[in-house]
Amino acid sequence: MTVIPRPLRQALALSATALLVAGCGLSAELDREANPEREPRTEATPSDATPSEATPSQPTRSAPGAPGDVALGPDGRSPADAPSAGTPRCPESGVTMSPGMVSATMGLRAMSVTVTNCGKGVRRINGYPDIRVRGVDKQLFRVNVLKGTEPVTTMDDPGPRRVTLKPGESAYTSLVWRYSAVDAATLEGSGVYVEIGTGKGAARQTIQPDGGLDIGETGMLGTTAWQRSPSDEEPRSRGARPTAPAPSTPAS
Repeated sequence: MTVIPRPLRQALALSATALLVAGCGLSAELDREANPEREPRTEATPSDATPSEATPSQPTRSAPGAPGDVALGPDGRSPADAPSAGTPRCPESGVTMSPGMVSATMGLRAMSVTVTNCGKGVRRINGYPDIRVRGVDKQLFRVNVLKGTEPVTTMDDPGPRRVTLKPGESAYTSLVWRYSAVDAATLEGSGVYVEIGTGKGAARQTIQPDGGLDIGETGMLGTTAWQRSPSDEEPRSRGARPTAPAPSTPAS
């Protein structure tokens, strides 16, 4: 066996190491020449972790309509705090007016109008309603509004009396008139809008009777004095709705 001297063995070892290092560098260089756009491969380090792994997760917001999500209105209130759209607002007068159904018998018409105390205090009314009638063009009708029902008909009229309404309580008046020819196409001769107040000087509210008042432009409109609604009378009458009495035969 050939014995290699120690100095020669050390020189050969150093040469082999140099060739190995040079070979690795040459391989990397050839790789870059063959594929210039290729990025060098690197080992992942803790700093290369994805954002979701490197940072704490942020609280997510639920999508609109998802459970727990409450949409606020323009005023910053939730829908539960906002007034219902179906709830009518109480006007400054503290009362609301609502028309009843129109009853018709042999050319005679009758309709009730209910006034309700929608405020917080007690309201007192007395006497007959204050009424104006307007046509489809909003022009005033030449209607003679009567205090009482005669000579239009002989319907009972309780006469003027003080009516006290607590919050939520109602009273009503009955309107009566005789049929007059009306143009169905143009509503000429029909009172489309009725402006009514609880009495002279009181604020009026505009109501639209179903079908209008086919009273003509020179007719008469009878009224009864305000009286308490049946639902606000004695317990035996509770549950009844205020309606205009059936028109009777005209006074002779």
